[in-house]
Amino acid sequence: MTQEEISMRTKKALSSAFKNALIQKPLSKITISELCKSCGLNRKTFYYHFEDVYALMRWTLEQEAIDIVKNFDLTKDHRKALHFIINYVDANKHLVNCVYDAVGREGMKRFFFSDLEQTVNLLIENVEKELHKTIDIRYRQFLCNFYANAFSGLLIDWFVDRSVRSREDMIDNISFTMEASLKSIVAHAPASKGFDKHT
Repeated sequence: MTQEEISMRTKKALSSAFKNALIQKPLSKITISELCKSCGLNRKTFYYHFEDVYALMRWTLEQEAIDIVKNFDLTKDHRKALHFIINYVDANKHLVNCVYDAVGREGMKRFFFSDLEQTVNLLIENVEKELHKTIDIRYRQFLCNFYANAFSGLLIDWFVDRSVRSREDMIDNISFTMEASLKSIVAHAPASKGFDKHT
């Protein structure tokens, strides 16, 4: 087993202990000592991998997000990716609630934002290839930011209050908005002034 594999196994063990601890107590009450004891590790090993419990929490969430990228071709299966995110929230209500209590709305929005920004960027690339056009990089950044902010905010609203809209309405509305608007936007957006990679 390589050092990288050992490190990943250690991180996953700490992550699992962290999720189990969250079932029994709030995030603020979880200690590094109890996590290490649960995994049969020492504090030095913990600090080798994570700065503190909050860093472990961020890593745990990021690993779940990586599964979205790993399991789906987001340019073709963004509906499935949205289902994956919402199913994850449902299956891990306690973890997500604890994280929300710890980091607040803006912290949760930042978590969703990074994945949604990547998804939007991939969808833009797909439309560019279809239209044989490369849009201006500054406008692309604006577009990714615009959509990711809007959709991450909507996901937080849904998480906080499920009565706002149903799961299927959320997925249908986001998917339709992406599909219906991106092609028109890219077609009319300012083109890149450099070499067009899609021609």
